[in-house]
Amino acid sequence: MKKAVFFDMNETLLNLSLLKSEFDKYFDDAYVVKYWFTKLLHSSTVMGTMDTYKNFGELADAGLENLFFENDKPLTSETKAQILGAFKKLPAYNDVIPAVELLKAHDIRVIAVSNSSLEMIKEQLTNAEIIDYFDSYYSVDAVKKYKPFKDIYHYVAQQEGLQVHEIAMVATHDWDLFGAKKAGLSTAYIKRKTEIYNPYYLQPDLISSDLKDLIQQLIQAN
Repeated sequence: MKKAVFFDMNETLLNLSLLKSEFDKYFDDAYVVKYWFTKLLHSSTVMGTMDTYKNFGELADAGLENLFFENDKPLTSETKAQILGAFKKLPAYNDVIPAVELLKAHDIRVIAVSNSSLEMIKEQLTNAEIIDYFDSYYSVDAVKKYKPFKDIYHYVAQQEGLQVHEIAMVATHDWDLFGAKKAGLSTAYIKRKTEIYNPYYLQPDLISSDLKDLIQQLIQAN
């Protein structure tokens, strides 16, 4: 029986549309946010492989500088602050509150697990007006290794007094769910993007394009 659901945040719970509008001021490219985010995640994975750690804000900052440099565009401190500031103000998707309310009604813990810093997680959840729905939230800063390395999944489980089989991980990132699955959690994929789930990763247990429906599936399978 599942006692808790771990939620990824960026793109899973929080809509990147606001961030995209900031990038659109400087780039005429529909994929520029995805490119920046991919570079950021690539850096975090490489550093994790090499047992080296810098926090998410530092990697985001470096990735942004590189992005502007590659495109021969000037990046002022004001522009950087504006773009990264938007990252803290992302709105929640419309299906988030109905989904987490359903979990609360069934006494299943709602926990955010993010690559962002603890301070940024608090800001994001607060600005999205969903922080009161969460029982707790955790940053990879605690283990100094990003998702999808197994460290954070096991750390949060231990902190919450849970066994991994009692937890489901919800994310829109196949690499995150792959990590969670390898760590022993069950996984639920929310389809936020138009892309193919990597066929070489361990596949999710549940799939839906609506978060409330995904949670209903999880509860019915409990």
